[in-house]
Formats: sequence, structure tokens, C-alpha cells
Amino acid sequence: MSEDKIIITISGKDKVGIVAGIANTLAELNVNIEDIKQTIMQDYFVMMMLCSIKNAKMSFKEIKDGIINAGNKLEMEVWVQRKEIFDNMHSI
Repeated sequence: MSEDKIIITISGKDKVGIVAGIANTLAELNVNIEDIKQTIMQDYFVMMMLCSIKNAKMSFKEIKDGIINAGNKLEMEVWVQRKEIFDNMHSI
């Protein structure tokens, strides 16, 4: 179900520990990574993740805030959207 899916986008200056930091936070939130793509453009890191929040015990807002806080600690920009919203935005 798409309401159980979220899209996470992370970007910023590349450094060690970005993927690990975000993945650890997702594990703590009981969010499952279903697909992940990342690239480095010059020294700029960009990652998109498709995740399931089906088994998470927190609300979407609490999950979103937790992921954004983890990104802030890593000095990264983070966007978290429900997949259904993401799909609708890109079908217009």
C-alpha cells in the first residue's frame, strides 16, 4: 500500500557516515529500506530512499522529524514525503 511508503531525499557535502547515520536512525524508528539510490556529483552527495513505515510504531510526523534531525546532525538537507504525495506531484 502506498500510504505505508515514504520517499526520503538527502543531499549535501559528501562525507563519511551519511548512509550509516540515516540507516541507523531508520532502524531505530522501525522503518524498512526497500530501495536506495545514491550518487556523488563532484563533492555533493545525493541519496533517495524508498522505505516502508508499515511496522513503525510512531506517527508519520514523528518519523519525519526523527529522520530530519538525523540529517541535521550530519549537516545534510533532508526531505521526507509520503510516496502517494510524491507520485501525485510527479504525475501532473
